[in-house]
Amino acid sequence: MLSFNTGFKAACAAAVLCGAFSAAATAAQTTYPLTLKNCGRDITFRKEPASAVTVGQNSTEILYMLGLGDRVKGTSVWFAPVMKGYEEVNAKVPRLADNDPGFETVVAKKPEMVAVQFQWHIGPEGIVARPEQFETLGIPVYTSPADCVGKDNSGGGDGVRNDAFTMDLVYQEIRELAQIFNVPDRGTALVEALKAREAAARAKVTGAKGTLSAVFWFSSAELDLDPYVAGRKGAPGYIMQALGIRNVVESDEEWPTVGWETIAKANPTLIVAGKMDRRRFKADDIAVKRAFLSSDPVTKLMPAVKEGRVFELDAQAMNPTVRSLDGIEALANAIAAAGLAR
Repeated sequence: MLSFNTGFKAACAAAVLCGAFSAAATAAQTTYPLTLKNCGRDITFRKEPASAVTVGQNSTEILYMLGLGDRVKGTSVWFAPVMKGYEEVNAKVPRLADNDPGFETVVAKKPEMVAVQFQWHIGPEGIVARPEQFETLGIPVYTSPADCVGKDNSGGGDGVRNDAFTMDLVYQEIRELAQIFNVPDRGTALVEALKAREAAARAKVTGAKGTLSAVFWFSSAELDLDPYVAGRKGAPGYIMQALGIRNVVESDEEWPTVGWETIAKANPTLIVAGKMDRRRFKADDIAVKRAFLSSDPVTKLMPAVKEGRVFELDAQAMNPTVRSLDGIEALANAIAAAGLAR
């Protein structure tokens, strides 16, 4: 099992940050029964969960970071390899499905709670199940606040954000999962370390603030169709805001489709392309993305393509997850390396 100390070090950018927060303030131990307001619903935990199943890579990785890998009895919905430093613990956890698990498959693991990343998997119209289906079996369902707070998922798809995503929603999830599993000190320490990493990344590109623009390309259903690009209020919007970059896509949708002709007219300084292991669409492959950009009659003429300002980014960082912080760091480093941070 990966201990919390090991996991905490993996979450820090450098040993100095780990040392700075290893003595985080002591948080009160959890009192059960614990009731939390989660995505507009009250969820109650009668006791500290001894086991969990996760439907979403983010939920899984947060539990790993909290040193709770031994409680995870099954995982599903993965976009990329597990975070570095967590390979050993992840290898011991059964992968129920790379994409959508079946309701019976989850229940068969007899979890004492289910942690879910997206409501479209487990939610009012969930393709796996509705939360009530688990709760009739005595299994509470906790959903990532980033997928429901300030967001309307009633229209299906990726939903529409009324309020912009911020890392505070991820920090809320970390604290609440730590509270559910009665490890509040770990949650406090982890949040403080992550906040310090974010501040350090922002500082790397202060000289470029207000001078850069970008488009984030997640994927495309077909290469001859308009691509799925990041709207203003999702995780990429927060990454851009944190680094002082203007998003050329002004939609409030999470992942609207926008034509390359429209994107080319906006002339983004940077194209940030999602890199993932998922192969639902041909354009999920980063090599396919790069080949398209360099050969398409419209995109190959874009200055960002011609001048080599196409940066790869882990697709999981483009989702509203703890990996969004990795995205801030990776893009800040790429901008600095390209000499654009002056």
